[in-house]
Amino acid sequence: MKNFVIKSIGRAGLFAALFSIVALSSCKKEEPAPDPVASFQYEISETNFLEVTFTNYSQNADTYAWDFGDGNSSADENPVHTYGEAGSFTVKLTATNVDGVSANFQQSITITDPLEAQTILDGGASKTWILWRGDGTALGVGPNPEGARTWWSLGNDGLRPCPFYHEFTFNRDGSFVFEDNGYFWGETAVFGETDLNEKCFEAVASNMINSNGDDVSAWLGGTHQFTYDPAAGEITLTGLGAWMGLPQLGTSAESVVPEASKTFKATLEEMDGYDLMHVEYIYAEIYWDFTYVSYDDPSMIPDVAEESTFGEDLEDVTPTEMYNTFASTDEADVKNLVPTESVVTITAGVDDPADPEAAKVGEYVRGTSDAYADLKFKMDYDIQFDNFTKFSIDVYIPSSNTYSEGGLTKDIWVFIADASQTQNFWESWVEFYVDPTTIVTDEWKTYTFELNSPTGGNGTPLTRDDLDLIGLKIGGEGHNVDGTFYIRNFKFE
Repeated sequence: MKNFVIKSIGRAGLFAALFSIVALSSCKKEEPAPDPVASFQYEISETNFLEVTFTNYSQNADTYAWDFGDGNSSADENPVHTYGEAGSFTVKLTATNVDGVSANFQQSITITDPLEAQTILDGGASKTWILWRGDGTALGVGPNPEGARTWWSLGNDGLRPCPFYHEFTFNRDGSFVFEDNGYFWGETAVFGETDLNEKCFEAVASNMINSNGDDVSAWLGGTHQFTYDPAAGEITLTGLGAWMGLPQLGTSAESVVPEASKTFKATLEEMDGYDLMHVEYIYAEIYWDFTYVSYDDPSMIPDVAEESTFGEDLEDVTPTEMYNTFASTDEADVKNLVPTESVVTITAGVDDPADPEAAKVGEYVRGTSDAYADLKFKMDYDIQFDNFTKFSIDVYIPSSNTYSEGGLTKDIWVFIADASQTQNFWESWVEFYVDPTTIVTDEWKTYTFELNSPTGGNGTPLTRDDLDLIGLKIGGEGHNVDGTFYIRNFKFE
C-alpha cells in the first residue's frame, strides 16, 4: 500500500512539473523575424544595350522596392528595366521582412552603347543625312586627298540642285533608306549619250535608262541594308542600287549599272547643332569626296538653291588683231589675248632661256594647285574668227623638268570654248593638240594650227559663233606636278 501511494505522488509531481513548463513557455514573448539582407546582381541584354535584368539575391525579405536611378521604380522581385538612354545610374534595392525591418543595397551601373561610334551615324534609332547646303562645296573630285576637289567641285548654288534634295537615312536595325524626292541628275558617266545628260530630271523608272540602254532604275529611292565598321571607318551598303556620293561610284571602280553592294570610307564628326559625315571613294589617281550633314533642329536646314540658267549670250565681235608676245604687258605686246582666270603662273618679260640677250619672253609655270592647270584668255564677247585662218605660238620646253608616265609630259594643247553659256566649258570646246612626235626640247619651235582643222571637239572656230575662251595647256593633265615652260608670239593670223 505504501509503495502505491509513493508512485502516485511521484506521478502527480511529474504532471505538475510539465504543467509549469508549458505555462512558462506560453507566457514567454514571440521571437522576431531574422533581419533581412539586401543584395542583387544585374545583366545587360545582348540585343538591347538599354535593357537590364536584375536578379535579387536578398535574404529574409518578403517585399522589395527598386529605384533604378533614372526616376523609375519597381516592386518586382526580379525586375527587367529598360533605360531611356546610355549613362551611369545608381540602382538602390530596399528589402523588407515581415516585421517591417528593411535593409538597403545599392551599386552604380553604366549603360554603354556598344555601337556608340555608330550612334553619330544612326542617332541611336534613325538619322537622316543630306548633302551640305551651306557655304563652300559639298562634293568634288581630285587626284588624291591632298588635291581634293581641285579638278571639279559642286556647291548649293543652283547649278545642279537635284542631288541636294536627296535624303539618306541610317536606322539602328541596319536598314538604309534612300529618298530621291522626285529628282535625279544625269551624270555624264551614266547618261552621256542620252537626252538626260547633264540635266535635272524626274526620278521615275522610265527615265532611268543609261547611255548603253541598261535599266538603272535600282538607283531610285528604296530600302537597303548597311553595316558600319568604326575601326576601319567604312560603311558597306548592300542591296541592288544602294548608293551614296554618286550612283556610279563603286568600291574600287565606277560602274554605269547598279551594283549589289559597295563600300566606302566614312568619317563622322560631331559639331555644335549638327553632325558631319565625310564620304570618300579612293581610286588609283582619282579621289571623290562628299560632305553630308544632319541637323539637330530640322528648321535650321538651308533651302536648296533654285536652278539657274548659266550665263548669257555675249555680243558678237570680229577682232582684226589677236596676239601676245609676252615680252611685256604693254599694249604694243598684247592685243586682245590678255591672260585671265589663270591657275598657272604666267610672267611676261623674263629672259629667253636660250639667249638671255634676246627679246624677253613669257614664263609659264604649272605649279601643283590644279591637275588640269592651264592659261586662259577669257573674252567679254563671242569671238567671230572671220579675219583669221590660223594661229601659232612659240614654245620652249626645258628638258630639266621631270617627265614621267602619269606625271608631267611635253604635251601642248590649245582649246577654244564657250564659257559664258556652257556651265562646263570643256563640253563645248574645239581642240588643237600637237603631235607629241613633233615636240622638241631645249629649243624654240613654232607650232601652227589651221582654224578649220581642229584635232577634236565640236565644229571649228570658223563655224561657231559662241566661242569666248581660249586656253593653253602645257605639260599634260590629270596630275599635280610642277613644271616650267616658256612661250612667246601667241598670235592669230
